[in-house]
Amino acid sequence: MREVRLIVTADDFGRSEAVNEAVERGHRHGVLTAASLMVTGAAAADAVERARRLPGLGVGLHVALVDALPALPPERIPGLVEADGRFTSRLVSLGARIYLSRAVRAQVAAELRAQFELYRATGLPLDHVDSHHHYHLHPTVFEMLVPLAREYGAKGVRVPFEPPLASWRARRERPLARLAAAAFHWRRAARMRALVRRHGMVANQAMFGLHDSGGMDTSRLAAYVAALPPGLNEAYCHPGAYAWPEAHPMPASYRPVAEFQALIDPTVAALVERRDIQLTTFSREAA
Repeated sequence: MREVRLIVTADDFGRSEAVNEAVERGHRHGVLTAASLMVTGAAAADAVERARRLPGLGVGLHVALVDALPALPPERIPGLVEADGRFTSRLVSLGARIYLSRAVRAQVAAELRAQFELYRATGLPLDHVDSHHHYHLHPTVFEMLVPLAREYGAKGVRVPFEPPLASWRARRERPLARLAAAAFHWRRAARMRALVRRHGMVANQAMFGLHDSGGMDTSRLAAYVAALPPGLNEAYCHPGAYAWPEAHPMPASYRPVAEFQALIDPTVAALVERRDIQLTTFSREAA
């Protein structure tokens, strides 16, 4: 039987110091192995400082094209931002504009490179690349992102696909939603993995938490750990060591403190050990 390997990733590293503290403590005292850096986040500098103290943490680039601050001046990317200078939160209409407009595609390409450059300036190794709201699922965005990831030295790229049977076995709920999402994305996910591998990088075979975004508490994380299939899996979360009052907090439905507590819960670590699951990163997989 193939061994079970697991990357446990915290998204939105750099969004706030509460997130950064959760990442540091989750890695030092729990099962967290990776974090995805928002290079334009309000606490990005603090995140980088912490990452330099954590050489075993796989830090990657959390590309943002929606619901965040851009790297470029808003006037250079008018097709991507709203009047307040932030990226739009209207994901579907943006996706259509990217598909239909050459000018918008050029703006996306410029913004992607600017974010990769900001990451390079941190001096941190680039473990992986993924995106805010998994927006790299957009085929055009993905085709731009993968060559850049390779150019800037990334070891892996996240493929957001949750296998429906393993997912349902873990949670025993919403079987039709899990099946429908997988049916819609499975062919696309296979193509994404193939493109990543053609560029010499690692792609995860399965990802867990897509149907529980913002709610990966101890019971849910443990349930997925118990049901992981063989191969390279990723579980992702949005932890925060405490609630924070800064502008643009996470959605009201998210429970970042509960997700942080799951990362450091000894029952989760014990389950990982009992199942002989290898905690890893994209960089270790590529070595």
